[in-house]
Amino acid sequence: MNPQSQALTAVLQTLENASRLNRRPPARLLAVSKTKPAEAVAALATLGQRAFGENYVLEGVAKAQALAALGLEWHLIGHLQSNKCREAAETFDWVQSLDREKLIAPLNRFRPESRPRLNVLIQVNVDGEASKSGCEPADVAALADAVAAAPRLQLRGVMAIPEPSPDFGRRRDAFQRVRAIYEAMRTQHPGVDTLSMGMSEDYLLAVEEGATMVRVGSLLFGKRG
Repeated sequence: MNPQSQALTAVLQTLENASRLNRRPPARLLAVSKTKPAEAVAALATLGQRAFGENYVLEGVAKAQALAALGLEWHLIGHLQSNKCREAAETFDWVQSLDREKLIAPLNRFRPESRPRLNVLIQVNVDGEASKSGCEPADVAALADAVAAAPRLQLRGVMAIPEPSPDFGRRRDAFQRVRAIYEAMRTQHPGVDTLSMGMSEDYLLAVEEGATMVRVGSLLFGKRG
C-alpha cells in the first residue's frame, strides 16, 4: 500500500470510527486539492475518492477539464469573486463559499439548464476574523432564503473555517456555534443536510460536534510548499 493509499484509508477509517461513537452517518470526505497538480488528483481518484475541493476558480476549472473523463465532483471552497461566477456556475458541482447576496443572481443565471442545480453552502465567519471570508451569523437566514428562492441553485447548508486557535476548547466552541446556525437553517429549510467544517488538524473534533463533511488536504496530499 503506497503512502497516499495509507493516508486515505486512515482518514476514512477515522471518520467511520467517529460515526459509530457519535451514532451518526460517516461525514463525507472532501479532498482539498488546491495547488496540487491534476495528476495528484487523478492518483487519489483511482483509490476511490470522488469529491475534491479547490480554492481558486480558474485552477479548479483547469483541473475539472483535464480530468473530465473521471466524472469527479468539484467543490469551490475559496472566496468567490463576482466576476468569476460564470466559470464557477458552469464548472463546479458545489459552491461552499457563498457569503453575500450579489453572488446569487449570477450563479443562478449562469448555471446551465443541462446540469443539475448548483449545490450551495452559506459560508459564515463565525469568529468575526477580518482576514476571513464569510457572512456575519446574523445574515445567514436572509442569504439562505435568497438561495432557496433561486431556481437553478440548491441550498444544502453551512460552511465555516473557525479561527485556527491552538486552544482546541475554543475551536470546539466555534464548531458548536456553527452547528447551532446549521440547525436553525434546517428548521426553516428542511432539505438542508450539509455542515462543512473541520480540516486536517481538527476534522475529528468537527465530526464530534456534528460536521457532515470535512475538508482534508495535507493529510492526503502532503504539506503544501
